[in-house]
Amino acid sequence: MNTTYDVKFSQVQQRSNRGMPVYVARWRVAGKEKSKSFRTKGLANAFMSDLRQAAKAGEEFDVATGLPVSMLAPEATGPSFLEFAQAYVLRRWNMSAARTRETDAYALLSLIPALVADAPRRPPADDLREVLRIHALLPEQRRTDLTPTQASVLSWLERASLPLTALGEAHVLRAALAAISVTFAGEPAGANTVRRKRAVLHHLLEHAVEQKVFSSNPLDEIKWTVPKAVTAVDPRTVVNPAQAKQLLDAIPKVGRKRGPRLKALFACIYYAALRPEEAADLRQRNCTLPESGWGLIVLEKARPQGTKRWTNSGETHESRSLKHRADKETREIPIPPVLVAILREHIATFGTAEDGRIFTTRTGGTYSSSAHSYVWQEARKLALTPAQVASSLAARPYDLRHAAVSLWLNAGVPAVEVAKRAGHSVDVLLRVYAKCMDGQQEQINSKINSALDE
Repeated sequence: MNTTYDVKFSQVQQRSNRGMPVYVARWRVAGKEKSKSFRTKGLANAFMSDLRQAAKAGEEFDVATGLPVSMLAPEATGPSFLEFAQAYVLRRWNMSAARTRETDAYALLSLIPALVADAPRRPPADDLREVLRIHALLPEQRRTDLTPTQASVLSWLERASLPLTALGEAHVLRAALAAISVTFAGEPAGANTVRRKRAVLHHLLEHAVEQKVFSSNPLDEIKWTVPKAVTAVDPRTVVNPAQAKQLLDAIPKVGRKRGPRLKALFACIYYAALRPEEAADLRQRNCTLPESGWGLIVLEKARPQGTKRWTNSGETHESRSLKHRADKETREIPIPPVLVAILREHIATFGTAEDGRIFTTRTGGTYSSSAHSYVWQEARKLALTPAQVASSLAARPYDLRHAAVSLWLNAGVPAVEVAKRAGHSVDVLLRVYAKCMDGQQEQINSKINSALDE
């Protein structure tokens, strides 16, 4: 709802309509002329008196209708964007993973504070986002109790939030797109971030279409170029087998506790192309580890890291179905003898958790992504040259997975088999790793030369 305190009143004027007197109440709201006709002067004066009393009481006036908020019919306003966004989050809660819930909320932290009326005493942006994060965008049983100051911030937001129907107007949608195009600090946001937030807005409006608020998605009518995001792996991040071995050998040298317990996890990312969250939930029963030859991993679950407020258990890590797979669907990955040996040694040295997980802290917990990152960065300093450390080469543990898939493709393994082992579709695989498939460059160039010589 777009509201204002800028209201000016005129006198009731008499007009004639087909010989009958008509009394017209006139006033201006935010500079826009408003009028309403009555059969008698008394009714017109009473209406103007109501408007003046509302203005005197400090009420906000709706710019669209010209009426004070207290005089708006409920059906004229419908749900506010805040109310609809809250319902959207709760409707999707039970069928969404923790990271999806967090992605939805992160987008709404940008959108909800932007889609408000220009009302006085606006709270700071950080305070608005805080009450949304800890209270308004969570199920009731998970909400943090608000302080009096936070309660007043939420109250302001509830009053100021635009009606959902306002998103049918182009200028409102452009304000929303502008909000998701910058970070909370006001800097230009990354392309992937903008695309994710726009996807949330688009999906929310699709729900509004389903509920007959709009006949079609109004966002589809806005001419706005979605920023291009980099989806292909940068070959400069991909290590060769010798570099990978140097990095894995350096990991146990990092500290006395974390490094030795994490070498086999990083080896799973490189030799089996596991995602870090898949390695985190790997259990002994998932592994066939013969004394010699190739082994087998049958993945059942992943253990992604999330923020406690968004997980089902209220814990940082919880087991989930595999990415892009149905519940209880598994993925088989044959593993080379070198990884079989590393896993056998790890289990013999550190054992497993009570639930069978292979990679745990000394107390049976799950290592955080920050712990992985710390060990990895220290290993890079030990295994790589200063120039390589300063470069993007294997900058993240996840780059080991990219190296594995690139190695398989360049070794001539059919794309269908690589996609099956890596947990990709063939289409995504070829698009993401297009720049890394350079193993047949000389052969291809030779064929082109032959064709040119004919």
